[in-house]
Amino acid sequence: MTVTIRNAVPNDAATIASFQLAMALETEEKELELGVVMPAVEEVFANPSRGFYLIGEIAGEVAGSLMVTYEWSDWRNSNLWYIQSVYVQEQFRGRGVFKNLYQTVIEQARVEKAGHVRLYVETDNERAQKVYESLGMKRLPYFMYDIKVD
Repeated sequence: MTVTIRNAVPNDAATIASFQLAMALETEEKELELGVVMPAVEEVFANPSRGFYLIGEIAGEVAGSLMVTYEWSDWRNSNLWYIQSVYVQEQFRGRGVFKNLYQTVIEQARVEKAGHVRLYVETDNERAQKVYESLGMKRLPYFMYDIKVD
């Protein structure tokens, strides 16, 4: 079956939010709150400087999605694009949904002159790491740090 990629539209927000709840539970055993996630997804549509979503469909059914966000690099004088919030429904995995989403991101990044496309992945998610490496992505020598500020 053919995978069709399209830009997400505001009517996709509920599906994307549900994917995020499922992904967090599956990958990190973390229960997210729809009341937090839904407005965050809607914010991307309301404020395109936050990023954009792509949708992968098979036979007209939404099979998966991802979000791209931006980071300005003064080292490169260009944006770095970050692939985030990747989710493919279980019944569609292994059918090229992510591969097609990824290839669309790369094509759009070239057009927009983004310097690099990056993503981060949970250290225990070896399946995803193998997929990313099979598409030519390289592991970087950085650790990510975080602090919650209230």
